[in-house]
Amino acid sequence: MNGQTAQGEVQGEAQDEAQGVDGPAEVVLRVAGEADLDVAAELFRGYLEFYEVEVEDPDRPRAFLAERLERGDSFVLLAEVPGAGTVGFTQVYPMISSLAMRTAWLLNDLYVAPAGRRTGAGRALLREVLRRAREAGVSGVQLETAYDNHVAQGLYEGEGFVREEFHVYFHDLSEKI
Repeated sequence: MNGQTAQGEVQGEAQDEAQGVDGPAEVVLRVAGEADLDVAAELFRGYLEFYEVEVEDPDRPRAFLAERLERGDSFVLLAEVPGAGTVGFTQVYPMISSLAMRTAWLLNDLYVAPAGRRTGAGRALLREVLRRAREAGVSGVQLETAYDNHVAQGLYEGEGFVREEFHVYFHDLSEKI
């Protein structure tokens, strides 16, 4: 996170899907494993670029994802579209909701590369996270997006997400990555 926005998806993808483009049924989703680190890291780099996060060490995104997978503190889903390859990813972190007194999930990252837009990959990733959350019995799924990312907001609201009235604050303590 760079303090400006936390998560979301590329505006072009969200706009296409907010307008009702479901895309083909052949979007294939899978949980990322060690063998997927290179492709997941490439998508993660695209996500970081979209949010204008400067990464000084080009190996850092891969190392970050590898550490998450090794520790088991998140899961990553990948979306593949025939003819376009692996075009999207989402990363989800479990968390505890004190108000619900149960586990909840934070859908922290959602990105679809330009080659995967208008295919339904973003919507498929979002729906799969929700399906898995229901199956796991979590209290809910939380996400954030930029105030001006109206097309992503339309996608999220179209999938049942409700804007909460809380203000989100962020105090950046990090150095450049």
